Amino acid sequence: MKSLKFKLVEIFLFLSLYYACIAAEEKIQKAKRTYIVHVDKSNMPETFTDHALWYDSSLKSVSDSASVLYRYENVVHGYSTMLTTEEAEALGEQPGILSVLPEVIYELHTTRTPEFLGLGKSTTLFPASDSMGEVIVGILDTGVWPELKSFDDSGLGPVPSRWKGDCQVGKNFSASSCNRKLIGAKFFSKGYEVAFGPIDETMESRSPRDDDGHGTHTATTAAGSVVPSANLLGYASGTARGMASHARVAVYKVCWLGGCFGSDIVAAMDAAVADGVDVLSMSIGGGLSEYYSDTVAIGAFTAAANGIFVSCSAGNSGPIPSSLSNVAPWITTVGAGTLDRDFPASITLGNNELHSGVTLYNGKQLSDSMVPLVYGGNVSNSSGGALCMAGSLIPEKVARKIVVCDRGGSARVQKGVVVKDASGIGMILTNTDTFGEELVADAHLLPSAAVGQKTGDAIKKYISSTRNPTAKIGPGTTKLEVQPSPVVAAFSSRGPNPVTPAILKPDIIAPGVNILAGWTGAVGPTGLQSDPRHVNFNIISGTSMSCPHVSGLAAIVKAAHPEWSPAAIKSALMTTAYTAYKTGQKIEDVATGGPATPFDYGAGHADPVAALDPGLVYDATVDDYLGFLCALNYTPNQIKSTTHRGFTCQTSKKYTLGDFNYPSFSVPLETASGRRGGADSSSIIKYTRTLTNVGAPATYKVSLYSQTQAVKMSVEPETLSFKAQYEKKSYTVTFKTSSMPSGTTSFARLEWSDGKHIVGSPIAFSWT
Repeated sequence: MKSLKFKLVEIFLFLSLYYACIAAEEKIQKAKRTYIVHVDKSNMPETFTDHALWYDSSLKSVSDSASVLYRYENVVHGYSTMLTTEEAEALGEQPGILSVLPEVIYELHTTRTPEFLGLGKSTTLFPASDSMGEVIVGILDTGVWPELKSFDDSGLGPVPSRWKGDCQVGKNFSASSCNRKLIGAKFFSKGYEVAFGPIDETMESRSPRDDDGHGTHTATTAAGSVVPSANLLGYASGTARGMASHARVAVYKVCWLGGCFGSDIVAAMDAAVADGVDVLSMSIGGGLSEYYSDTVAIGAFTAAANGIFVSCSAGNSGPIPSSLSNVAPWITTVGAGTLDRDFPASITLGNNELHSGVTLYNGKQLSDSMVPLVYGGNVSNSSGGALCMAGSLIPEKVARKIVVCDRGGSARVQKGVVVKDASGIGMILTNTDTFGEELVADAHLLPSAAVGQKTGDAIKKYISSTRNPTAKIGPGTTKLEVQPSPVVAAFSSRGPNPVTPAILKPDIIAPGVNILAGWTGAVGPTGLQSDPRHVNFNIISGTSMSCPHVSGLAAIVKAAHPEWSPAAIKSALMTTAYTAYKTGQKIEDVATGGPATPFDYGAGHADPVAALDPGLVYDATVDDYLGFLCALNYTPNQIKSTTHRGFTCQTSKKYTLGDFNYPSFSVPLETASGRRGGADSSSIIKYTRTLTNVGAPATYKVSLYSQTQAVKMSVEPETLSFKAQYEKKSYTVTFKTSSMPSGTTSFARLEWSDGKHIVGSPIAFSWT
């Protein structure tokens, strides 16, 4: 009888759970979300004379209440709207509808730099300021703080006559906020507002104004005007200027407190193409998908086809392998490295051990006497104590002491606030395995210093071995000519390419650690509400910072060579990048302490002076990109969804990823067990490339350098002679590979040289 009761209870619980799941599924089906509807513009039904009428009619046929948020005319064809899952599926089945994609919410990838990159040198290669003023850099981000001196238009001529953009008026933003430097500013919030409701204008401005700081920082990094005596709280003093300081800036605000919404991003890209930008810089990233369902990749394709150079941040998910975002080959994907500048602060322990950390704190310093030292994990009432999470520290055990907090779990500056709220008087922020020896400086609200993992372990060991541990934190300073530099930042996302392994990503690295640039007047340098300080410049880190460096450098190359395609500019930056220090040693990876690889830095670290005169470039046209999609075995519908062009791959033509004209090489290989037949231990693979001469007539000879004996390489021909500018020559690389264990990676390098130029390409091998 008892067992029967238990059986009935089990049946009841099962049925309850089953019907609850059905109810939840029905609720999800009925819940509305934003979709981006891609249409085949050329396939409009004959019953319509206008695309807008077609869009409205198609929408009304599946939903009585839905309305169009945005209509897209340039980077994509179609519109965005709110639909249920069932309505979206029904719409997708209609004639002329290519795809109905759910909106993706993207996130932000958060003075010394010009000199570090060599832009302070006098060289005849640099474009004149007049030609530089013809280049327009578009920034998709959190908006702009227009009052900064970084947007001063003194010395600039009239706005380029081809410019079609404007200055959108909104809260705290008038038409006069723009000038001959900041020539355009718009905001896009419809996608954000349908998801979160009307913008709370007590929290953020419904206008192009930047309440966050990120957008102002990226815009001034790319193309800020020259500003003498720039600094953050006395740190990094000097002249601040963007990479392309005479270029024009157009800002498109797409990121809000709730994130950066795909429908808003597409609308901004659509506007930027129509307005006439030359460079599009986007320090944002989201989920990975095939190109035909990747909002940014789709928009970037049409932008590139219109002659616009598109650069995106690689992401801040390093050093995890295959953690990249923005990997389409028509996008320049930028990782992050360090500068030769640091902000050291000394830490002295009670046993007289001296350690070094970094800080941007400039408030009242601790006394010179020793202070009690505790580890957050030992003075906590929760498991979050080691990380100094909010509410985790016990004030009675923290008061008047320096607290050691582990990095991770919350913002670095927020940990200092937690210590301060618990009556602590100082903080030592220690790296764990995830961050290694990477040091990122912050403008903390109490005396603080960040240290690497090794130093952190030594400090914790001292605490655990001493009855009354003590310490003191010295004031921070600015130190220049730090070596080695650059090193690859630990947070910088890594390859291999998770979408198309045969395309090497990232493409390049640029400065992205402790970067000084313009800041908003709405929040302090920490971005915390409790931070009352206001600054004109801030120092922050991320691939968000490295991306606009490359955007600005691309603008310089564009000004010097206005006839070059986006692919040619990208090639110039990549093939002239460096992978070793002047000593000959390879660029280091701070995450491992050893040499970095092309999966970390791509082609290497940007060298803009060399990029102005690359000698040869790997150019690519729309047809090349279409052939790339054919090599991926995309269907005609998938190709049209990606490119908004009607194209059918030729059945008589062999399309291979190895023949796509990319400036770098990635060779995915199968182990013997992974191949059909299994017994064959070697294979022969051929990649063909085409070089275009952009310099004087010259003869180039090839050199090969390899780390592995498992792959034998040869190039045919070994010499390329160019008799005229823009002449093209092709060559083929043959890889004879041997089997290696799955997961093995190795690297090589191919260089063409005429004695003056070195046109370098990394080669990555990976066995699966």
